[in-house]
Amino acid sequence: MNEKAGHTFLARLGKRRLRPGGVVGTNFLLQEFKNSSDKAILEVGCNMGTTAIELVKKYHIKNYVACDLDAKALKKAMLNAKTNKVGDFITFKEENALHLSFLDESFDIVINEAMLTMLSDPHKEKALKEYYRVLKPGGILLTHDVMLRTDDTAIQKEVIGNLSRAINIHAKPHTKEEWNNLFNSVGFHIKGTKLGPMSLLNPLGMIKDEGLINTLRMIKNARKPENKKQFDLMFQTFKKYQNELGFIATISIKK
Repeated sequence: MNEKAGHTFLARLGKRRLRPGGVVGTNFLLQEFKNSSDKAILEVGCNMGTTAIELVKKYHIKNYVACDLDAKALKKAMLNAKTNKVGDFITFKEENALHLSFLDESFDIVINEAMLTMLSDPHKEKALKEYYRVLKPGGILLTHDVMLRTDDTAIQKEVIGNLSRAINIHAKPHTKEEWNNLFNSVGFHIKGTKLGPMSLLNPLGMIKDEGLINTLRMIKNARKPENKKQFDLMFQTFKKYQNELGFIATISIKK
């Protein structure tokens, strides 16, 4: 079987939270949704709709647009929203983050998790400029990505190369300083950041993110012959570079 992109592969195993910092990173961002029931929200890269559903249910948001470039993921997201009885409050759209179809200054909050890392540096900047464009003045951008925790360029090159091979996508994470400089260069003011270890395939992190039962179910699926090779490569890569890779969740304001 051909190897799939890491997030697609893990979703097939049953993983619901596909963010580098798991629930810890996401929850840091979600504090910004208090008193946001009347706000216009855009989520870019919604995948299967886990965050969208959680937010709409918890904060009673009525104007939530969730988009993704993956049509199959969107179909699953729509089904999940319907199952959770929030389908009427979420508009799902197939969109390219580099060319959003929305009008200028349309949204109060844009949230984008675990996607910028997978873009080239020019495309990172282009996506951020699109988020800036569609945000209202004073609007909030919430991001959650992979962060390099070493300044050694030789080690960085090794980590990036092996990470890209493991997740079957060219990944380009940044250090904290590099991420901050990128946001600032587009015009955002950074309000706050949260840093921490990767929890994506860390056993304790998986249990915290997915619960014990779903974690055991995922491991069972990962042991199947058609999944074992790719899962082992991802698991061993994340374990090997657990000190060099972490997550960064950033709250930025449109100036």
